[in-house]
Amino acid sequence: DLAPLRESRDFRILWWAGSIFYLGQMLTYVAVPWLVYQLTESNLAVGLVGLAELLPMIVFGLYGGALADHGDRRKILVVTGALQLVFTAALALNALLPEPSLVAIYVLSALLSAAGSAQRPAREALVPRTVTHQQLPAAMSLASLGTHIGLLLGPSLGGLLLVWKGSGWCFAIDAFGLLLATVLFSRLREYPHTSDTEPPSIGSIGRGVKYALGRRDLLGTYVVDIAAMFFALPVALFPALAHDVFKQPQVLGLLYTAEIVGSLIATATSGWTARINHHGRVIVLAAAAYGGFVALAGVSHALWLVLVCLGLSGAADMISALFRQIIWNQTIPDTMRGRLAGLEMLSYSVGPYGGQVRAGVTADLWTARGAMASGGLACIVGVGLTAVWLRDFWSYDTRTNEYA
Repeated sequence: DLAPLRESRDFRILWWAGSIFYLGQMLTYVAVPWLVYQLTESNLAVGLVGLAELLPMIVFGLYGGALADHGDRRKILVVTGALQLVFTAALALNALLPEPSLVAIYVLSALLSAAGSAQRPAREALVPRTVTHQQLPAAMSLASLGTHIGLLLGPSLGGLLLVWKGSGWCFAIDAFGLLLATVLFSRLREYPHTSDTEPPSIGSIGRGVKYALGRRDLLGTYVVDIAAMFFALPVALFPALAHDVFKQPQVLGLLYTAEIVGSLIATATSGWTARINHHGRVIVLAAAAYGGFVALAGVSHALWLVLVCLGLSGAADMISALFRQIIWNQTIPDTMRGRLAGLEMLSYSVGPYGGQVRAGVTADLWTARGAMASGGLACIVGVGLTAVWLRDFWSYDTRTNEYA
């Protein structure tokens, strides 16, 4: 359904800016762990990049959510976009040095995490203001489609650039993309808050947390995603798989791209989602399938089979994500949207960042394949226990839920 793109100028701006943004970001996403692994040959060192990004993401994600519920969301997008541009340019300069600084990579990754985390709640809170309520499912699918086009092309381009030109070019192109996206954000209309707001504070953040904890249907969306990403996310292991297991550095981009291809296919065929009412059950089953396919990838020895399993895991993860986004955008009031967007960001960021550390430690103590297989199985167990614990989430029905 292309109605949101046809009918809403500002949704088109957010769509194009987001697509460009993610294309560039995926170049950095591929280049940082590769550069760290080249400098250290340590899976743990790669995983520690996620740890360096974790605390800034928590602090600035929560603060950015409260700020988005009070301040000018357009201005937040522009300022934080400019900061990300500066930090990414610094990564490019560092990578071009004869001996790149590992400390600088960790510090700049943390600063990028802070700026990106402060930006994301404002961007997500604006989407429901740019389309009608009935268009939200279509808008979520289109936003995911645009994102995954960038996510698909980014790792492929990044893998080629790493082999031919080096990581500095990846960071430089990302910086240019951030410049374009920030210019687009500056062209958005103003969207004043529709009711009284409160300045960012520990108290206002706490009220957002209390609201989320008081709704077990929302709590389930967060916990399932954290469990799936913490246990099963395999991306920190991709450099080791390409370099040590398959001994083909050029396949690194394929490993990253396989999940994105699956996600893109799931998004492009997502018309059936409008006919589903039991969102919680689909989220649980899709997240469990994600863990299962990652586990299969861990025990597969043929490269083509690993890529197929990763593609299927990406499709399952995308289905889970689409239904989480529909629940969030159709049930959260605008007065809470920024703070809840901050919590949402934590739910799908804390898990991956922690998962990178878990995967790196497990791989160094065991093997990269063992880390993938055991993580996938742990994901299935964690998601299943969450469904048993949060019955209100499992039984969520968009036709009867009071908030929907």
